[in-house]
Amino acid sequence: MSLLEVEDLRIRYRRQGRLRAALKGERPDFEAVCGVSFAIEAGKTLGLVGESGSGKSTLARTLIGLKASAAGSIRFDGEEIATASARDWARLRRDIAMMWQDPVGSLSPRLTVASLLAEPLRLHGRPHGREEIARLLARVGLPGEFATRYPHQLSGGQARRVGVARALALDPRLLIADEPTAGLDMSVQGEVLNLLAEVQARTGVAILVITHNLNLVRHVTDRMAIMYLGRLVEEGPTAEIFARPRHPYTDALLSANPEPDPDARQAHVPLLGETPSPVARPSGCEFHPRCRHARPDCAARVPDWRAEGARGHRCAWPL
Repeated sequence: MSLLEVEDLRIRYRRQGRLRAALKGERPDFEAVCGVSFAIEAGKTLGLVGESGSGKSTLARTLIGLKASAAGSIRFDGEEIATASARDWARLRRDIAMMWQDPVGSLSPRLTVASLLAEPLRLHGRPHGREEIARLLARVGLPGEFATRYPHQLSGGQARRVGVARALALDPRLLIADEPTAGLDMSVQGEVLNLLAEVQARTGVAILVITHNLNLVRHVTDRMAIMYLGRLVEEGPTAEIFARPRHPYTDALLSANPEPDPDARQAHVPLLGETPSPVARPSGCEFHPRCRHARPDCAARVPDWRAEGARGHRCAWPL
């Protein structure tokens, strides 16, 4: 049984008042996430990949209860949480944690590291004294003296480690990491990824990595899902998708990714034009204006999901 199951999730944003929309003959809102479905098992890592504006971070905010969904289901350990109350979320946040994209900006500049780490413990009635803070710091490879520092006194890598310690303070069962290596140099990126791998091996936490860094996805995830204009277009085992991408959008993303093995480099697959606005979605297959394989009927056909292998590799493409 999967720890997290997302089914046909839809998330909307208001763009204008209902009266004004009625007068203009338009919708008052638009869909930022459209019918997304995926699952994550305990102890496994799923990478969610897509260009900026594809809806990845909006999806993450909904998964932790900061943005309401318009339709669909989110089940955590079998419990429906898409319609959870504030009281339910006070309990759920012990099990679902978030690592924010900006390692320094996500930490309050007015609080010391000790206060930042003690806050989630105190809110949930857990011990939050010096010994517990020292234990959390040691867990992410930082000495106890860091407890008295402020965020501006930390390097990017140190701030990220504090963010990991804060996210893991309550021993969550699901960790959502939004661009966990953003703004970090290569050596620090490796340290952070090794740290997450060690924590996962020790605790069995499930991890959802949201990123546009395909090298990160290749090395740390078990499965990956590719998002375009608020929809998933391909999902399956990471190694299989890298070896045999089926959707032309996935193919284009992977072809543009730097390949360390010069003998394995493939020809660059161009992406035509610009990403459309979710306010004015193309008809049919929404990728067809940028697809080099597009046919006239692609503008009229909404692609169905189809199986591409025995390991849950699936793709939404009309051809």
